[in-house]
Amino acid sequence: MTQSLYAIGDIHGQLAELQRVLALIEADGGRDARIVFLGDYTDRGPDSKGVLDLLVQARAEGRNWTLLQGNHDRMFSWFMRKYPQHDAYLPIELSWLHPRLGGNTTLASYGVTFTERSRQLAVHADAVNAVPPSHLDLLDSLDTSFETADLFFAHAGIRPGVPLDKQDVEDLLWIRKDFHAVRYAHPKLVVHGHTPVDRAQHYGNRINLDSGAGYGKPLTAAVFEGADCWTLTRKGRVALSP
Repeated sequence: MTQSLYAIGDIHGQLAELQRVLALIEADGGRDARIVFLGDYTDRGPDSKGVLDLLVQARAEGRNWTLLQGNHDRMFSWFMRKYPQHDAYLPIELSWLHPRLGGNTTLASYGVTFTERSRQLAVHADAVNAVPPSHLDLLDSLDTSFETADLFFAHAGIRPGVPLDKQDVEDLLWIRKDFHAVRYAHPKLVVHGHTPVDRAQHYGNRINLDSGAGYGKPLTAAVFEGADCWTLTRKGRVALSP
């Protein structure tokens, strides 16, 4: 019998939504269910601190969870380095602290606030004093991909035509257009988030589980048996097909 594997899309600081879908998973697969998280635990939502508290506690308890890195998680981690580092993938006018990216709401969840006129080094100093080392240790330990015999999990997707074991981290965290445009089969069914959609979507060669929690929409949890997929609801499993 194929063992069920669960996955959760982009959380973006939505602690209540995370607790809701974890309850759905436990109801379907029990407390020891294997879960893959697709990253973006922080930014935009109101309680990034609470989300990381939950994940740190779960890791300490030895829960059967695989935590993947999202681009927002890396931006947070890099800002918290001894001297703050910004992601070169971003446009020149943007930094992680910009409301468009949501670093401001993440720091607010730790009690750190600032204005447009604040100096970033001062904000950084306040953040260093406020963010627990355990949260930074978790952010720095995240994997960038996970795979089974049938599935390949990554936050944003993959570079088409590149072997799965040769993927570049920048693509795993950031890719959109070049990945989305491809309709042919990849070596495995790719499960990703990163690009918000109205609801989880199955495109035949990939499944997008980012249902817009970062913008206040419901978070999605899915269950896989081999390459077959269902989303989880209060009424149970709902098949997700191309």
